[in-house]
Amino acid sequence: MVESVRPRASAARFGFTDDRAETDLRAAGWWSDTGPVSGSEQILTAFSRAPDPDLALRSLDRLREVDESQWPELAEALRDDARLRGRLVGVLGTSTAIADFLVGSPSDWRRLSAKTVTPVAEYTRALREAVAPEGEVLTGLEAEQALRKGYRGLLLEIAAGDVGHLIERDLERPSFTDITNALTELADAALRAGLVVADQEVSSADEATLAVIAMGKCGGRELNYVSDVDVVFAGDGDLQIATRLATTMMRVVGKACFEVDAALRPEGKAGALVRTLDGHEAYYKKWARTWEFQALLKARPAAGDEELGRRYAELVAPMVWVAAERENFVVDVQQMRRRVERHVPSEIAERELKLGVGGLRDVEFAVQLLQLVHGRGDPDLRSATTVEALEALGSGGYVGRADAAELRESYEFLRTMEHRLQLRALRRTHLFPEFDDTPQLRWLARASAVSPRRDRSESAILVAEYRRHAQRIRTLHEKLFYRPLLDAVARVPTAALRLTTSQAESRLAALGYAAPDGALRHIQALTSGMSRRAAIQQTLLPVVLDLLADTTDPDGGLLAYRRVSEALADTPWYLRVLRDEAAVVEHLAFLLGTSRLVPDLLVRAPEVLQMLGEPERLAGRTPAEVAVSLRAAARRQPGLKASVAAARSLRRHELLRVACADLLGLLDVPAVCEALSSVWGAVLQSALAAAIRQRVAEVGAEPAKIAVIGMGRLGGRELSYGSDADVLFVCEKQGEAGDTEALKFATSVAETVRKILGAPSQDPALEVDANLRPEGRSGPLVRTLESYRAYYARWGAVWEAQALLRARFVAGDEDLGARFIAVIDPVRYPEGGLDATKIREVRRIKARVDTERMPRGADPTTHAKLGRGGLADVEWTVQLMQLRYAHELEALRTPSTADALRALADAGLADGDDVESLLESWLLASKARNAATLVRGKPMDQLPTSGRELAAVARVFGYPPDEDPGEFLDSYRRTTRRAHAVVDRLFYES
Repeated sequence: MVESVRPRASAARFGFTDDRAETDLRAAGWWSDTGPVSGSEQILTAFSRAPDPDLALRSLDRLREVDESQWPELAEALRDDARLRGRLVGVLGTSTAIADFLVGSPSDWRRLSAKTVTPVAEYTRALREAVAPEGEVLTGLEAEQALRKGYRGLLLEIAAGDVGHLIERDLERPSFTDITNALTELADAALRAGLVVADQEVSSADEATLAVIAMGKCGGRELNYVSDVDVVFAGDGDLQIATRLATTMMRVVGKACFEVDAALRPEGKAGALVRTLDGHEAYYKKWARTWEFQALLKARPAAGDEELGRRYAELVAPMVWVAAERENFVVDVQQMRRRVERHVPSEIAERELKLGVGGLRDVEFAVQLLQLVHGRGDPDLRSATTVEALEALGSGGYVGRADAAELRESYEFLRTMEHRLQLRALRRTHLFPEFDDTPQLRWLARASAVSPRRDRSESAILVAEYRRHAQRIRTLHEKLFYRPLLDAVARVPTAALRLTTSQAESRLAALGYAAPDGALRHIQALTSGMSRRAAIQQTLLPVVLDLLADTTDPDGGLLAYRRVSEALADTPWYLRVLRDEAAVVEHLAFLLGTSRLVPDLLVRAPEVLQMLGEPERLAGRTPAEVAVSLRAAARRQPGLKASVAAARSLRRHELLRVACADLLGLLDVPAVCEALSSVWGAVLQSALAAAIRQRVAEVGAEPAKIAVIGMGRLGGRELSYGSDADVLFVCEKQGEAGDTEALKFATSVAETVRKILGAPSQDPALEVDANLRPEGRSGPLVRTLESYRAYYARWGAVWEAQALLRARFVAGDEDLGARFIAVIDPVRYPEGGLDATKIREVRRIKARVDTERMPRGADPTTHAKLGRGGLADVEWTVQLMQLRYAHELEALRTPSTADALRALADAGLADGDDVESLLESWLLASKARNAATLVRGKPMDQLPTSGRELAAVARVFGYPPDEDPGEFLDSYRRTTRRAHAVVDRLFYES
């Protein structure tokens, strides 16, 4: 019989990979021939959780070898004290440098028990006692060694507390800010202890006073494990002695703890090491550059004379919080960040935690810039600590809550990576490991509490997380650092952010507000209360007021801004977009201070607001794309009212989008006309299709095809903002239906379309005008194709042939529409052109229109439609030429006025310069008519001739605000006068 043998346990199952592990475990008394010794399982489990189990075991074995006498006590403590076990194994498995320190000071392991850990508040006392044991201050090498030992002992306690939770899960995990605050307090304590030694070493030290001002990360209480400590010195009394004190302190602390860097002082390394307060003040007021004020944001008295340090802080703080008003301040800070990026070698840029793209500096620069700009009026933002400042920016509404939370999470992730990498050998490094360096990545992942998953190793997870956080930081950095209202806010004087009521009224009056008391009421309504919305408005309004002041109607613009803000108060993204997108606010202010139509539409189509910062979105949609989208949305609705409501909604959206793009100069006249005509056609198509579906559902059949023919400006694709839709309805029976049944069905559908589209609405009117049909209003609303053919053949007048020049199929049955166009072509392009009698008739009709239809009191020189050289002048001239020559010139067979004009020039029927004059006048009048409608908020043919409305129209045409708007009128009259002279020759004399 063969005796069974239990398999021998392996140290590998506890994470050890070193062949010497079992030997070291045996020497410690935790391993036997058969595996773990009874009672040692907790210790071995602790090793298995260490970032580097082999390093932890080797370091502990070194500690055992250096002092065998204390080993029994240490071994017992490791077994019985979970807090000490977690802290000691954690730090030994993370840091080779701290292991070296413990080997050199083997008894210091006792500092890690619960009873002996030094409270952070006691760090200064502990280091002073280190350099002055029993009250006698050490000097020279003795002082440096004593300070070094004391500093490293406290650093051991901080590091052990930082990583202990990795080993013993019940230990409290300190927050990121707990660690950085402890490291900063330790640095402050070292500076103070260094000054104690300096006071002893420098003769006559009592004849000088010295204050050490912490800067950079130390000033912000956010130090790393290994970092230079940036300082500035302020002195009083004998400055030579103060300088020796500073120099001695820098030497002692530099050799014992960390490098003390005074390069941020006035004039940098070339400047005096110690200056008086007056010297600092004179320099900062006269010579300091933008980056120096950014650095002063973190200035904090850390050591030395407290009163002098307090006075220094009180001196520089006001300078910091007005620095944003310096010329090009925002641009300077942005350029400085770009310079820092350019200096990072390309081969390591992706792994550079601190300076690289998506690194720590991205967060810090963005936060500091926001602080400096907005902190002038909000003391809550004046924190030297990045995390605290970020929270304040989020709470105050300067940064979105989600953005602030994500930025903090990513910032703390990168800072944790930085801490672990520096802790490894206590060397200053900011370089993430190579992405294929698996052992280093595995150690860093375990040191950062990243666990593997079934499908991915901890190394792969760590790299993915690092890339995710870096990308997030970069995205948010660009959003906050380059795109918010920083530059605009920075240009607002600090005093304007904190005005009394009377001062505010005076400033508003100076800005150009005609009713400053009314404007102040709007401001109070927008900013009253303690809500986040009010806080964001308090940030936005100084900028909005200045931007509105540059428009032609600041008072109307502010009222519109209040209306829009109140209407969109519950829209979650509204204020966020205004805060984060500088271009949106600038464009919105211009639109609200220029147009009465835009705010009316904006409260019902707010989504367009988000496009204002992206010109390609605002002006980039093609009319065909819009039409398809509108028809599809309407078709998905269940009934006639729902379909028309959807069509109206999308038409409103498009009308506002086109209006904004037009006012901002992103669309020319033909593009505006095409867009408005296309959306009107799509609305007609949608309404017609829905009305047919409803009528078929009622009668159970579809006895007729229906086509809608666009006439007038709709047919010519030349609609303006206030145009009606001139149409003809044509039908044709289908199936077994008779003509009467088909006409009844088609008439019912047409009446439904006109009624439902013409129903009262807050939107610009949707009037379907069929008055150009045969026999006008007294004739039937719908005719069959054959009826149209018979009417035009027998009764058609020359004015009807002229009206048909713009006829174009726009909705309904496409084949029927095409056949209608074929029927009317001989009518509108008569064979042989017009005889002399009909030419006289056209001229007679135009003369009567010019006389009878011009509104009483209208100025014929500025009436865009019927005035001299206006739209009607040009269009009648073109249409007369089409009636005369289109039968033989195919290029003239177009409903487009502009295309027909160009065809006249190409065919030699009109002089090129004459055609250019007509086209220029037609485009000018079209744009002016549209501008007047947008400015007044209702259809207008008569251009304003004075006041704010004229100034607004002139601004739409690009005239600067300081130029007399009468210049625009003079230019308009010159252009139309030249065109009218051409009309007289071509229309009446040719």
